Amino acid sequence: MAEITASLVKDLREKTGAGMMDCKKALNETQGDLEGAVDWLRKKGLAAAAKKSGRVAAEGLVAVATAGTKGAVVEVNAETDFVARNDKFQAFAAKCAELALATGGDVEALKAAAYPGTSHTAQDELTSLIATVGENMNLRRSVTLSVSAGVVVSYVHSAIAPGLGKIGVLVALESTGDAAKLAELGKQIAMHIAAARPDALDIADVDSSSLERERNVLAEQARASGKPENIIEKMVEGRVRKFYEEVCLLEQTYVIDGETKVRKVVENTAKDIGAPVKVTGFTRFALGEGIEKAQSDFAAEVAAAAGGQG
Repeated sequence: MAEITASLVKDLREKTGAGMMDCKKALNETQGDLEGAVDWLRKKGLAAAAKKSGRVAAEGLVAVATAGTKGAVVEVNAETDFVARNDKFQAFAAKCAELALATGGDVEALKAAAYPGTSHTAQDELTSLIATVGENMNLRRSVTLSVSAGVVVSYVHSAIAPGLGKIGVLVALESTGDAAKLAELGKQIAMHIAAARPDALDIADVDSSSLERERNVLAEQARASGKPENIIEKMVEGRVRKFYEEVCLLEQTYVIDGETKVRKVVENTAKDIGAPVKVTGFTRFALGEGIEKAQSDFAAEVAAAAGGQG
């Protein structure tokens, strides 16, 4: 019997996109015949993943999981929104969020983690799911937040199942105060984040290059008014404060009541529970953000198809 080398397994995986254990089994079944193994996998429906790897996967699910002082959010993509309603896809996304709690937010570590109830990795499980469902999929990103004392709270906007949806938020609150009241505050702030989309926690966290670019734009806009430089400087500073109120979570106006700053809401809760409360971090995942989606003109496609007839 031919020796099943690691190199041979690697070659088969690259050809088919199938999982490592499936490739080993295929090569054993075909006595090391690579092309025979490809056919074996195709017959089993396990080689379909490779053919779909070039298609854009911008739909799917964002999944969250929390465990007291720790929380995780992951994004798993598919090609169509229809797949997001597939029970197996939902179960995979939910399980990945739970796995992320242990892998610390590194997506490559998450892919390599042992998938519960199997002898293979999360990435291998995804490859098998691709073959079963028939769409390209991708375990795209993962983030975890934790606190030494307090809570990490999650929120999913328009959830299609518990912990699953298109927008997922984590908020970390450091405090020794009442956990139930902290969780209530965290949920409200998470809802605010889902709606207001802050870029930074506070002024100190604003990216310096973004701030400099904003200052330059504001200065040019002010100069167009023909005002003297000393007035322009004051105009710019006023507009920079407005910029902070737009991008910094703690400087934003709380969407729940439309008038209080988020910073003040946190301070009020701290007084209520008799212990300091600090927002130490947040994460907001919106499904598909940053992915280049293929644009198509359906009317033009129909016209072209009609023109090709006759």
